[in-house]
Amino acid sequence: MKENTVVNKLNSIEEYERQPVPASKLKGVRSFLGMYAGEHTAGTEFVIGPLFVAHGVSVSALFSGLIVGNILAVLSWAFICSPIATSVRETLYFKLEKICGRNLVVLYNLVNGMMFCFLAGSMIAVSATAVGIPFNIAMPELGDWFPTGPGWVITVFAVGAVITLVAMLGYEQVSKFANIAAPWMIMVFIAAAFAALPELGVTSLGDFWEVADAKIWTGVPMEGQSKFTFWHVMFFAWFCNMAMHIGMADMSILRYAKKWQYGFSSAAGIFLGHFVAWIASGILCAAAAGSIAPGPIAYNAAGVAGAICVIVAGWTTANPTIYRAGLAIQGIMPTVRRWKVTLVVGLVTTIAACFPALVMMLLDFVALYGLVLMPMGAVIFIDFYILPKLNLQQDYAAKAGINFYWAPAFTWFATLIFCLALNMTAGVEIFFLGLPGWFLAAGLYIGASRFLQQKKTVKLQKAQ
Repeated sequence: MKENTVVNKLNSIEEYERQPVPASKLKGVRSFLGMYAGEHTAGTEFVIGPLFVAHGVSVSALFSGLIVGNILAVLSWAFICSPIATSVRETLYFKLEKICGRNLVVLYNLVNGMMFCFLAGSMIAVSATAVGIPFNIAMPELGDWFPTGPGWVITVFAVGAVITLVAMLGYEQVSKFANIAAPWMIMVFIAAAFAALPELGVTSLGDFWEVADAKIWTGVPMEGQSKFTFWHVMFFAWFCNMAMHIGMADMSILRYAKKWQYGFSSAAGIFLGHFVAWIASGILCAAAAGSIAPGPIAYNAAGVAGAICVIVAGWTTANPTIYRAGLAIQGIMPTVRRWKVTLVVGLVTTIAACFPALVMMLLDFVALYGLVLMPMGAVIFIDFYILPKLNLQQDYAAKAGINFYWAPAFTWFATLIFCLALNMTAGVEIFFLGLPGWFLAAGLYIGASRFLQQKKTVKLQKAQ
């Protein structure tokens, strides 16, 4: 009799880590609408909205910055990431291995995987702030860096175990989970915000703007926090997911899309999550007198439904993020099954989630991880669109049979050094470094590819 065990089932899951996704496995737009709505109407929103309040964004800067920045983010998914993803139908990591060589991609995958671990860890922590409410667990505050007690650690590990299990089951289960959770989460966000508005003095629609200016987004930062403007909000809304769109991480997700136009489905998450939910959570923060622990502020406004929403919201972000991290680390160890790698990744992520600083520094961390991964996104874009027009070779490392290609390595390191120098010498904040950094990376890769490919003639292997 055929053995039917959990391990056998996990081993049977095929995620096409080192081959294009076959046509029979492509998914319709509904899968992506649900995935993006679930991922981006999620745990981060309960943190980022309050952090805008803490940084003293004015009401006009918030609304205008979110509109412009979120439109630019959707366009980046639709016109930069999605067309390449649906053309090659490969993971980001396998594509980079063909461009850069295995040795360089091992380093990149390690950095990428760890960044995604920390992001997913912050979302596990967000869910834990709600799970811990019935047990009166001490919640982290704005200045906390270390675990607040054993109760917090136990709660984090319980939440992390559930999230890791879903991620181990593969993209299909991650997508199904998001489709189930997304529709009602945004309704809870909205309901909680409406419930909190009367506490702030809003009794009619006409009162909202005046109260928002006076009591929510006042333009005055909390003590110890820097002042944010329209430009901070716009660039953050655009680049908070830079690693996903401009950095090409969502090639691993959108490779399942039947059409490149499904990249526009990101709008389902961006304008529900990074607009409505950020505004709603900012209102909740103001009603809670500046507290930013997501679980308690949602519970105070919407009761048990609010707490459950925070739990599930953290899951729907952490699930696909751990899935991506598992793919990244699995790219280093291609002979190890993806589910086993994801299990280890989930453990590392859960340990990281015990430290509240991941949540409290989320704005800076999200901007940093996007910036670190951005240059390789520019490499993929140039390699796919520009190099053939310059009579230069795509996928150079694979076709030249080399394990380390210096053109993308130089591009990655030089771009990050340039961005660090701008930050340290000119005082350019991290939120503003992504745009000049992308154009620099694009130019460096073109120049380095031309120099190296013309300098040394290599007998290319037959393209696969």
